[in-house]
Parts: sequence; C-alpha cells; structure tokens
Amino acid sequence: MELTLELAEKVLASQPFSVLLGTRLVAFGDGRAVLELDVRDDLRQQNGYLHGGVLAYAADNAITFAGGTALGPAVLTGGFTITYLRPAAGAVLRAEARVAHASSRQATCTCELFVQDEHGDTTLCAIAQGTVIAVRA
Repeated sequence: MELTLELAEKVLASQPFSVLLGTRLVAFGDGRAVLELDVRDDLRQQNGYLHGGVLAYAADNAITFAGGTALGPAVLTGGFTITYLRPAAGAVLRAEARVAHASSRQATCTCELFVQDEHGDTTLCAIAQGTVIAVRA
C-alpha cells in the first residue's frame, strides 16, 4: 500500500501528541516530508528558546513521514540522531526531511530544522538523520 498525502494527513491527525502541538504536514511525496508547527510559550525552555524535545519530535516525525514515501504506511522509526546548531528562537518551526537511501525494508533520511521569525527570515537550528523501518505483518 502506498502512503498518499491523504493517508499521511490522517496518520498525523491520529497522533494525539501531534494534534496537541498543532503540527501541520505542509509538503509530502517523492521522498520528502515537511512539517511545521507554531512556536508557543508553553513549548519553550527556561531561557525562552524552543525546547530541544520539540525539535527532536519534529525531526523524528518528519523523518518517518519521508521514509513512508519510500516504504509505505506501515513504518516505525528505527533510530535517529539530532545535532543542535543554535538555539531555536522564532515563530514557526519547520522540519524538512528527505530520503537519502531506501531499500525494500529500510530508509535512511536526513532532516533540517529551521525556525522562521515574524519577518519570514529562516535560521537553520538543527540537523538530524534517522532510519525508518518497514513493519511487515
């Protein structure tokens, strides 16, 4: 079964944590997935920056959706790493993931995480890489 945009949007809407954060799937297909969420005060850490856990969530989910474009809808994260480059200060978080390599059972994906300020300027704040695994019954 292919993971279509319509099915991907349903999957995202069925994830309570994604709904809680207000995550949006803004681009999907051809080995690519882009998620966005608005930065809110309750998502910030003690210094006012977006909490690293929110960035990690966005990377994980974007990577898994990108991997799903190559492997189909029955996928799980096999693992991922994230490198924080600078504090995330902005109004919108954008996670742009793409498939770097895929086989029939596994996809390796990369993800760049940007924050966009109120003027529309973007800053790269983290880079992640992950493995997505096809779940077979």
